[in-house]
Amino acid sequence: MISLQRKHLIRVALTTLAVGLVLFGGLNYLAYKHARAMLCFGDGPGRTRRPEDLTFKEKTDAVFNGISIPRPVGDRAPTDLAPDAAVISIPSTDSATLAAWYVNRGPATPLMILFHGYTAEKTALLTEARSCLELGASVLLVDFRGSGGSSEAYTTVGLLEADDVTASMHYAHDQLAHPCTVLFGQSMGAAAILRAVHTQHIQPDGVILEAVFDTMLNTVCNRFELMHAPSFPSAQLLMFWAGRQWDVNSFAHKPVDYAASLTCPVLFMHGTADPRAKLVEGRRVFEAAPEPKQFLAFEAVAHNAYVTARPTQWKTAVAALIEKAYEAK
Repeated sequence: MISLQRKHLIRVALTTLAVGLVLFGGLNYLAYKHARAMLCFGDGPGRTRRPEDLTFKEKTDAVFNGISIPRPVGDRAPTDLAPDAAVISIPSTDSATLAAWYVNRGPATPLMILFHGYTAEKTALLTEARSCLELGASVLLVDFRGSGGSSEAYTTVGLLEADDVTASMHYAHDQLAHPCTVLFGQSMGAAAILRAVHTQHIQPDGVILEAVFDTMLNTVCNRFELMHAPSFPSAQLLMFWAGRQWDVNSFAHKPVDYAASLTCPVLFMHGTADPRAKLVEGRRVFEAAPEPKQFLAFEAVAHNAYVTARPTQWKTAVAALIEKAYEAK
């Protein structure tokens, strides 16, 4: 006969296990829901505010009801870049079609191809593109899949966007014919460039990387930190379900590992007060890259446009990188 005390212990153990399974199942459901919301853009007009700006009530609502990220679209015209800006379409993988604006300053000029960050679109880089024109370069300003004028309504935070970088490089090589090509990427755009270099072996003449994160897991953890919420195990579960939804290993998405494949001059730029891609994380990627390379830190600048915060410093550094790209050819 089982003693009453033992029966009680078994009942407590089974109850505890059942509660644990329910909680674990609920946590997985929320992680799946959040992963989908972060990767699949919605149709609604409202967008959840930045994590650090949310009130306690908004954070609670976001945790249980998910976040809202409408498809990023711009309201600017090509003429806002330059009067002679041309609208072009670039085919990419998975039947995606990329929208881009092209400004040709002559066949002897370098070509700057610019790639935006997460939940943004090409007009977020208008100031950077105009500055490149002022430096005498031609410009190709690209919308990643899911953003702006491109097709699709999703993002993979640099994974499939690497295909878009490669497609843009091939288009430029075949159709635009400039003697020197420099890739510029901001945040997710920087990660996509490094992944394209590593996995698809593209060979730009120069690369400029702003606010690059070292691993996808770290940048997800940073977002939990901005909400003053523990990242474990929520970040890991979110990463797992994001990978399952796209049939990829999201934990292997590590720009710090891709960087060793660079074969051209590279300029890293990073804000010292960046809470999303921390300075130490950007330096890890820099340290993994081969020479020639440069790391430029912008004091007291967060995850914002460096060209706006430090225009002279930014343009001087970009001009120097373009010159190095020419010399390295």
